[in-house]
Amino acid sequence: MLNSSALSAWAPRALSILRIVAGLLLLQHGAQKLLGFPPGGQGGGLDLSTLAGWSGPIELVGGILIILGLFTRPAAFVLSGFTAVAYWTVHAGQSPYPINNGGELAVLYCFVFLYLIFAGPGAWALDNMIGRRRA
Repeated sequence: MLNSSALSAWAPRALSILRIVAGLLLLQHGAQKLLGFPPGGQGGGLDLSTLAGWSGPIELVGGILIILGLFTRPAAFVLSGFTAVAYWTVHAGQSPYPINNGGELAVLYCFVFLYLIFAGPGAWALDNMIGRRRA
């Protein structure tokens, strides 16, 4: 039987793990678009003068900030909005159902980042170290 108080004690660490994994996954999208790594996607050659061209830098920098837990809430705010816009501009026009329009990942990212705005970075984050220094 699961002990809820023991599980609750691990909640800040589990939140950090969720944040780090989401950041790593998003980082891959940006790295593939900007650097062509990992190979297999639409690597390199993005036109940074377009809205779509800015997705690579936003994903790369945002992913790094989320992984590190640095400026977590502001980064999560930007990323939640960014992924919502990505869903509505890229996916929603194809079908009203995320399962049919390929937008499930954008929706999931949007709500994970929305959660991080309110929940914060969790136990393992640079934001916590910065907060301790100020106190």
